[in-house]
Amino acid sequence: MPRIPISSPRPFVYPTSGLPLHCGAVSLEALARRHGTPLYVYSADQILERLRLFQQALAGRDHLVCYAVKANSALAILKLLAGQGAGFDIVSGGELERVLAAAPEAAGRVVFSGVGKTAAEIDRALQAGILEFNVESEGELELLAARARKLKRTARFALRVNPDVFAETHPYISTGLREHKFGVDIRRALAIYKSVAGNRWLEPHGVSVHIGSQIRSADPFGAALERVYKLVRQLRREGIALKSIDAGGGLGIDYHTGAFNPAEKVAEWAAAVTGALEGFEGRLLLEPGRFLVAQAGALLARVLYVKRNGNKTFVVTDAAMNDLIRPALYQAHHEILPVQPRAGKPRTVDIVGPVCESGDFFAHDRKMLPLEPGDLIAVLDAGAYGMAQSSNYNTRMRPPEILVEGARARVIRRRETMADLLGPESI
Repeated sequence: MPRIPISSPRPFVYPTSGLPLHCGAVSLEALARRHGTPLYVYSADQILERLRLFQQALAGRDHLVCYAVKANSALAILKLLAGQGAGFDIVSGGELERVLAAAPEAAGRVVFSGVGKTAAEIDRALQAGILEFNVESEGELELLAARARKLKRTARFALRVNPDVFAETHPYISTGLREHKFGVDIRRALAIYKSVAGNRWLEPHGVSVHIGSQIRSADPFGAALERVYKLVRQLRREGIALKSIDAGGGLGIDYHTGAFNPAEKVAEWAAAVTGALEGFEGRLLLEPGRFLVAQAGALLARVLYVKRNGNKTFVVTDAAMNDLIRPALYQAHHEILPVQPRAGKPRTVDIVGPVCESGDFFAHDRKMLPLEPGDLIAVLDAGAYGMAQSSNYNTRMRPPEILVEGARARVIRRRETMADLLGPESI
């Protein structure tokens, strides 16, 4: 597969001076005029470009890229990725149903993670014939064995081990230390594998690790995989030969304007992981989510008001924390661009939404070119954990989603209506 040149980490650009911001060949101004705001816009071309970076970096070994569905579960995006050979990392029965609806042929490329799988979810996954269960506790392994025996289906499993590796990231998305709820202590793993070695309904298929999200250095991945491979070699000496190692996801992006080369980051990650696993001849699984879709997406919003309170200037938009909660939840930074820049001196402003919460903001004390009521802004890098974490707080309808492929833009999710919101309720 030929290498795809990377011109920019983001697909949102001003084609020439005087033209509005575009996604590929499509004007964001035209999309907002047609579909209204708030509005999510995604670049299919960049999503596939990022997938191919991993596929190319690992072309010399058996591997499967399992997209982390929780990052963005739009059916059209799942179908897009499945069509290029991707598998899927799921964390709920609902995400499994999304994969089966979008790409039923990909069921055998699904790994099921998550600390709280129910019996019903396990049954559905066994019946669907998924690739493996990433088991996160001894209790879950017992339940998996019982459900597999009842359904007379062999359950392939991988223990998710906790390697106690620190990764510098936000505490809410760090998962690799002993005090976290995820996985089992790697020092207990050998005994757990041996304890079920004779169970006819359980197949010890692999081992899994995931140390966190938005990790910018490749070093923690290499350190974690070194410990995992040591366990794999111990198991082999005990007669338990695993077929796969799941390296998890978590490779981070740059939410700021600094220099960022996605191809270099993937190459660094691949070198660290394959170096740590030198000699392992089984299949390498990986679970990127944010890295594939975050920078492919933007949230469009229209300015409603510009107001001053004391020394502060507030730009009030029609998008809110219910549409994109990352700034409020993680104090996350998102670059924000005017869709049609105005001339003038940049001003320091807070960009906020209409929800009745002081935490309803997209940026504090951000220098922006002049903005006036009616102007459009694009909140960048919103393709991951934007729509996926959205809500109907304040009885607000969630926005539509648009997928841009070359010069073609299509609606992949319509805007919600009040009937959608009130439909499940009764008086």
